[in-house]
Amino acid sequence: MVVRLSRPSLSIQHPLPLPTPSPSPSSGSQHLFPAASASLAYPTTNPSNFILSPLLTLPPAFGSAYVGETFSCTLCANNEILPASPEDPTPPPKSVTSISLHAEMKIPSNTNAIPLELSGPDALESQSLQKVLHFDLKEEGSHVLAVTVTYTESLPASSPDEEARTRVRTFRKLYQFVCKGCLIVRTKSGPLPVKSSVPGVKRYALEAQLENITEDNPITLTLVHLSTTKGFTSTSLNWEIVMEGEGEEDMERPVLSPGDVRQVCFLVEEQEEPEGEGEDSGADEKEIVDGRLIFGILSIGWRGAMGNKGFLNTGNLGVRVR
Repeated sequence: MVVRLSRPSLSIQHPLPLPTPSPSPSSGSQHLFPAASASLAYPTTNPSNFILSPLLTLPPAFGSAYVGETFSCTLCANNEILPASPEDPTPPPKSVTSISLHAEMKIPSNTNAIPLELSGPDALESQSLQKVLHFDLKEEGSHVLAVTVTYTESLPASSPDEEARTRVRTFRKLYQFVCKGCLIVRTKSGPLPVKSSVPGVKRYALEAQLENITEDNPITLTLVHLSTTKGFTSTSLNWEIVMEGEGEEDMERPVLSPGDVRQVCFLVEEQEEPEGEGEDSGADEKEIVDGRLIFGILSIGWRGAMGNKGFLNTGNLGVRVR
């Protein structure tokens, strides 16, 4: 059995309005109104009119997998042969021991399956076995999770002169799912006028449009950061807000519904050369690839509707050198 890990949500309830004023027990009119507990998500002696209840519910479906997220699931090899008990002392016709689990992931860009590391406690000799796996999704397309279960089956001897028969059994199951794109990043960069106070320092503007291309997965942006290369510094011109007097930084995180676009911008400046160094020392630190002056990589982080984290990096960003 394979179950994808997910975060539960609070169950929604629609409480009935309570009559005002409340009917007294002596009048007998309380029987004209349905009980307030009849509309609650779970039985309780203290009904509440709040729409969210303390009851946790799992998502109704498996959900979609998106590039940049971590695919997580739990694997369970369940031993359904019950041992003898005081209520039923008859020994079972066979026993199962030495249960093991192995998992591999087949991705579109690699013909060879990737072995996956499983975490979780080791089972005892004949108990069921549960493991958890995590896999970072980095490309779109069909993914296949292959799970192999190996165990030893023992059959009791039919007579005292015979030995117990054992054999190793193995079966394999495949689980296919499609990984979709979550974000499209479009970037544009260009030079800015040089400051009169520092005429030797060039400045550039980097703009990026982040579009949520999912169909039913709103996301909350948690990080948009430009990691600059040597010789450059960047200043974010986005939604970060520093609360005065709080002593810490508070983030107003934007939410992107399916189809929404968010524009971000960064100011990129060349670092001033220390005094005493030659004119070419700063140019040697800067990287030029295919006629483009590279000044950084954009990192984007988000959380999905179920709280799952996502993260991706763009390629090298820069401006064309003329």
